Amino acid sequence: MSDRSMQEPTLLILTALADEPRHGYGLIQEIEAISAGRYRMRTGTLYGALDRLLSQQLIAVEREEVVDGRARRFYTLTGQGRAALAAEAERLRSVAAEAERRLRVLRPGLQGGAA
Repeated sequence: MSDRSMQEPTLLILTALADEPRHGYGLIQEIEAISAGRYRMRTGTLYGALDRLLSQQLIAVEREEVVDGRARRFYTLTGQGRAALAAEAERLRSVAAEAERRLRVLRPGLQGGAA
């Protein structure tokens, strides 16, 4: 990964894969749960992102199964993907801590947080 922040779909996919391998539909469901329903990933967006993450070696295909005559791929985080997710989580913690610190600072001339 670069020094830039992760796009939200990437962050959500890697987070969804952090605890166990999942297939496409399972990822869509887990992403919706992680985001408390705020983000609903479309199938085309998901598979485009999975292809990109595979090529960046942040995820890998763990296994394939045939269910009802259809192939189902299960994806898992690689070591590199786990490291990228950990770095992004730390970056987000740092930014959130700074935001909270600044919100606690009472600026002269401002009463009760009014702008």
